[in-house]
Amino acid sequence: MPAPFDDLEIGLVTHLGTTVVDERALRAFIDAFAPGWSLDQGAPDAMVFAIWSKMDAAATADWPQTKRVGVDALRWARNPPAGELLRGRMTIMGKDPVGDGKGIIIAQHDLLDESGRLVFSCLTRSVFSR
Repeated sequence: MPAPFDDLEIGLVTHLGTTVVDERALRAFIDAFAPGWSLDQGAPDAMVFAIWSKMDAAATADWPQTKRVGVDALRWARNPPAGELLRGRMTIMGKDPVGDGKGIIIAQHDLLDESGRLVFSCLTRSVFSR
């Protein structure tokens, strides 16, 4: 990917990249935003969302996506420990043309750990150019 709206197929899976849960970043996040959380519990849910959000933004920077209009059905399955390699993927679940110049893409986003287990998932709705 990137591809304009009309070239995208339902069922298409796109990889969003990989990242490692950085221990220094995890410690800083806990200190700043999760008082009472301990490092041995892994990344707090809010940090997992931030990791996915950063990965998604980097992966989609050159896409013909003009706007993200929704993030729904957020689900946290586990809290990855420091040093864990995470990979992101996006699966197109639906699409709906909106006029001649744009369309809505509905996608499932998954953040998986090194063993392929689900860490986080959500559904997004985004506007793409046609």
